Amino acid sequence: MKKIFLLSAMVAVLLSGCNKVPISGRNQLNLVSDSEVLQASLASYKEYMGKATKSTETVKSAQVTRVGQRIAAATEAYLNANGMSDQVKNFAWEFNLVKDSQLNAFCMPGGKIVVYEGIMNIVGSDDELAVVLGHEVAHAVAKHSNERLSQQKALEYGGAILGAITQNAGQSTQSLANTVFGLGANYGVMLPFSRKHETEADNIGLVLMTIAGYNPDCALTFWQKMSAGSTNTKVEFMSTHPSDATRIANLQKQIPSVKQKYGAYIKSAQQAPATSSTKTTTKTTTTKKTSKKSSKKK
Repeated sequence: MKKIFLLSAMVAVLLSGCNKVPISGRNQLNLVSDSEVLQASLASYKEYMGKATKSTETVKSAQVTRVGQRIAAATEAYLNANGMSDQVKNFAWEFNLVKDSQLNAFCMPGGKIVVYEGIMNIVGSDDELAVVLGHEVAHAVAKHSNERLSQQKALEYGGAILGAITQNAGQSTQSLANTVFGLGANYGVMLPFSRKHETEADNIGLVLMTIAGYNPDCALTFWQKMSAGSTNTKVEFMSTHPSDATRIANLQKQIPSVKQKYGAYIKSAQQAPATSSTKTTTKTTTTKKTSKKSSKKK
């Protein structure tokens, strides 16, 4: 009876916790509230920024802010115009460049995005920087952090059910079952979902940078340079990110359809000054920023 109750409870929770990802339309698991995630992520972000050293490279810092705000403003405008304003109502965008030689950037829920100086040595134009920032904004819009936490909760439920099923088995059987469950959860669920998130962020990022008026073709040149400078030799099966070859092949496949569907945004951005309005510090504060036109690819 206990096993049936646990299984029924888990099915009910999973069915009630499904959302659709904006733009991609993928169904995703969501068992945690935005307020929970935002509160925890803001605390982590403040802790990180309290220890990190902000870049003193004023030109590059200004570039990160300019391109980031332009993409964020275009994202909000697009979602608002397409009946998805609830997806960004709690966002308070921040874009920071920090001193770190790694080729990396990351996004916290709610729109807190950090770029490392190392990756700016590869970026050759505003368009290539838009590839990075579009990808990170996409993680926030798709609420991948919420989904990851939800997956963890689902795995906890699965572990509880496994324990109930094997509670009368011998110790060796329980130990083997738990080991298999742990490996399966890691390589079968958590890592593939992480790779799925990265690919989805690549795809949504292409759309977001395009509606902001940037050239999605630059995604290929950027990731080709990233691949040339990468020292990561981990097998894709055991990695949280797709291989460079897989990523580039996916982008080559996606770019034509993105340009066909959203290319008008690029022409519009080229014909008019890019003025955006976006939140930068808190939910209730709105400031107007004026972005320069995208620089030509070098």
